[in-house]
Order: sequence, then C-alpha cells, then structure tokens
Amino acid sequence: MPVVDKPHYQTGDYLVDFEEKVFEDVQAEPGQKALLTFHTVAFEGSIGLVNLLQAKRLLRKGFETKVLLYGPGVLLGVQRGFPKLGSEAFPGHLAYNSQLEAFMSEGGEVYACRFALQALYGQTEKALIEGIRPINPLDVMDLQLLMTRENAFMVHTWTT
Repeated sequence: MPVVDKPHYQTGDYLVDFEEKVFEDVQAEPGQKALLTFHTVAFEGSIGLVNLLQAKRLLRKGFETKVLLYGPGVLLGVQRGFPKLGSEAFPGHLAYNSQLEAFMSEGGEVYACRFALQALYGQTEKALIEGIRPINPLDVMDLQLLMTRENAFMVHTWTT
C-alpha cells in the first residue's frame, strides 16, 4: 500500500487562497436598491441564514436594502428563545434573530406578511422581532413589483 507521509493540518492553516478576488468590488451607485425575499423554513437548511448575510453585505455596499418574509419565511422573524425569549438554547439558536436585528440596526428594512403570521402559523404581530413591519398579504406582490419598477437587484429564497 502507498504511504501518505504528510503532516496533519493544524489550527490556523490556510486551505485555500481566500485573498485572491477575481471580480471588482462592486458598490451601489446612488439610489440603487436591493430586495431579498424569503419563502423558506427556519432551521431546515442554510439558505435563510446565508441570504440574511447577503442582505447585510448588500446594505454595506450601499444598496437601499429590504427583506421580505412571507409564507414560512415569516418564522425567520419571530422572537425565539428557550426557556424564555432571548435565551439561546444551543449555539446558533438565535442566529436568525441576531442577523435580522443587525441588518435593521444598520438601516435595512424588514417586512413580514400578516396572512402567513396568523393564518399559517397562528402568530400575532407581537411575536415579530421589534422593528419588523407587518404588511398586508396583497403587499407581498406589490413590494416586488415596485422594486422591479425601480430596477432593484433581487434575490429570491424559496424552499418548501
């Protein structure tokens, strides 16, 4: 059998060249907007968390950035915790809350569909993280149409 005589990787080693950037660092031009929509289930994959990080990145690049939570996506915006609200039951348990709060504290806007809150998940507007704006279900499409009219960059997150 062949012998592999290579040292084990050590903490702090680099495995890839993370410093090379292939494309220019695009920044928003004055007035550019972005919308990220979430029709995804919290904790059933990484896409919700990854695209919340993308929303923060777009905001930091100068885009006027909005997040729309609808369908199961509204559950990303509810307060959580165990045994009480705000208590982290396990590492990462409050990741969605933390990312949304940070996004809003930097000037991002978050909207949540009232229909999904009540009809699908039995929640009230009081369950939302402070700062999230509840909207009429008819506003879900109109927000997207308005952002299209304004030539916004859009990322749609959709899982079942």
